[in-house]
Parts: sequence; structure tokens; C-alpha cells
Amino acid sequence: MRLGVLDVGSQSAHLCIADLAPGCPPEPVTSFKRPVRLAEATDRHGVIEPEAIKRVVAAVTEAAAVAEAHGIDAMVPFATSAIRDAANRPAVLAEVEGATGVRLTFMTGEEEARLTYLAARGWYGWSAGEMLLLDIGGGSMEIACGSRAEPAVALSVPLGAGRLTRHHLPDTTPVRKRDVKALRQFVRSVISETVEELRDRPEPLTRVGTSRTFAQLARLTGAPKAKAGPYAERVLDRQRLRAWVPRLAARSDAERARLRGISAARAHQALAGAVVAETAMEVLGIERLRVCPWALREGVLLDRLRALEADLAPGRVDRRDRSGEERGGADPGVTTASANVSAGAPVGAPASASAVASANASASASVRALPAGRGRHGPGRLHTVPWTG
Repeated sequence: MRLGVLDVGSQSAHLCIADLAPGCPPEPVTSFKRPVRLAEATDRHGVIEPEAIKRVVAAVTEAAAVAEAHGIDAMVPFATSAIRDAANRPAVLAEVEGATGVRLTFMTGEEEARLTYLAARGWYGWSAGEMLLLDIGGGSMEIACGSRAEPAVALSVPLGAGRLTRHHLPDTTPVRKRDVKALRQFVRSVISETVEELRDRPEPLTRVGTSRTFAQLARLTGAPKAKAGPYAERVLDRQRLRAWVPRLAARSDAERARLRGISAARAHQALAGAVVAETAMEVLGIERLRVCPWALREGVLLDRLRALEADLAPGRVDRRDRSGEERGGADPGVTTASANVSAGAPVGAPASASAVASANASASASVRALPAGRGRHGPGRLHTVPWTG
């Protein structure tokens, strides 16, 4: 099965297309990314500006064209907290669907935490043991922990880097020490309440950070460049990060963007991201965490892969490619978690036509075939799978 996952976040709309085959990790086909800059275009009342909505429409239009060009079987289009928590969310969703024919759905913060945990577990495998995961987005931070395929605890708190920048930091630089201190105290109070739900869990063997904020902060503090590839070990050291907080506070957005790892699009919220990351690590007793290259989009792919495998079990798993060539057998009833125990990167084979048909049949209640000609900017013939959890 060829699946597209379209994630509209606070900074960009990102489409990931992968082939799903039972017994194998997702095999990437292509990806597409366009900036939408919702974080900077959302006012203190939570209203997204019209120009930003236009950027979302343009990005979804292009993503839909890319998805059709690559012959996907279905697409899961969803928005994260930047749109989910917006005061004018209904208007944003209606404008996007009316212009493109693509209905953006959204998941809860807890579901985001669960799926991101699923991605990290798929990357590190069972050897990770008890795992604690942190993910900082534009509007929220997700926390999850557990020792199994599904997390024992999955939480979401309103500590996104964009949200904290809008509500807790001034627009001028340098940012005063007292403003940074006040932000740190606020983050500490929110995280301290969260710790209560983690208190009964065993000491984590593996501590993980995912997504762009942690990746950029790790690079800022000395981790390998992106071109070193996904297998390069990247860690974020709390003491090194803490030393960078006053340096970020003293710099303008343009000066931050010249630092290693900090992109121009995220420079404005880099200070808030550093403060929430460092404070969360302090409260949770984390001195160093590993930065995982897989995150929410990969979690959605793995979740759909598990559903596909469940549909095919307990019969023989067919692993032929799209041309019908046999790619090797697999044991019946293989689950995503066991298939990814040793997976360090996405490798695998496309599913057969029979697997695609089975998956589409099982999802018939939620798969929507858009009528031809729908939408102002495109043909609108994609099969979309609204996120249902």
C-alpha cells in the first residue's frame, strides 16, 4: 500500500509518502514540504491571519498534486495544534476544503503523543526498554513513556515554542533575564504537575527527543549536521543547552538564524524552545537525551501498517512488489512492533495489490473518494482517510 501522510504544523505543511508492506518498516518514496508560518501569523487571541490561511491552501494544493503524481492509494491529511487550537479553526478548515477538496482533520494532543512514541519505539526497538519521550511543537509539548509497543502514559501540555513566544516573551531583543526567568518558572510549574502522572513508572532506560526543535537544539550544542544522515548519533546535553539560553536571549532573530542548526523560520521561537527543553529535562531528571529521526508522521505510517498487518493475519503475508515479483516470505501474524525491533532506518518493499485491496476494504467506512473537479485549484480525486484515532 502506498500511503501519504500530510501534516500541517505551525511552521510547515509536510507530506511524507511511503510504501507499506507487512513485516517491513515503511519504505520512503518521497517527501514534500512548504512553509506556512502559522506560529508567527497567529495573534494573542489565537486567530490565524488570512494570509497564513492562503499559505496553507497553496501548500495543501501542491501536496495533493504531488500525492497524485506518485500514485498513492490513500492520504491521511491532518493538522496539529497550530490549527487545532486556533480560535478560527472552523473557518480555516472550511477554506482549505473548499479550495482544495482536502478535508484536514486533527487528533488530540494525547494521540499525537501516542503516535510519536510509536515512531520512536519503531526506530529504537525493544532494546530501548522503558522509554521516556519528549516532543516540542509550535503549540504543545507531548510526553509519553512506557516499555511496550503502546505507551503507558501519553500526555500533551500547552508548552509549544510558538505559543510560549507569543504569550510569555517580548518582541524586542535582547530579552531580559527576568523575562527568561519568568518563562522558566511557568514551564517548571506545568511540567511539575505532569511529573505526578509519571511518578509510578520505572526509571527510563532510554530518553528521547523528537521533531525539529530538539533536532535544531542538538545541532546548536554540537550534534552532527543533517547531512551526516539519520544513523549519526545525536544527543542533547542539558548543561550545554542551558549555557546557550542567555546567548539566544541576547541575539536578534537575524543573529539567531546565523547560528548552527537554527533556521530562519524558527529563529523567533528558538529561545522559548530552548527554555522549555532545558527546563523539562531538568524537572524530569534528564541530563542527556537521544534525538530520534522519526516522529509523528512516521508514527501515523506505523499505525496504519499495524492495521494492514492485522487485516492480513493469520494467513500468509504476501510480500510481492507492484510488478508481482516475489520479495520473500514472512511469518503469519507479524506485528509492526516485532518487525521493527532491529529496524534502524526505513527499508522494505511495497505491498501487493491484494494487500492494498484488503487495506482499502477495511477502511471503507473512513476512506473518502473526492468527486472529480472538486476544489478550485485541483482535480480533487485523492482518496483521503480522515484521522479517527
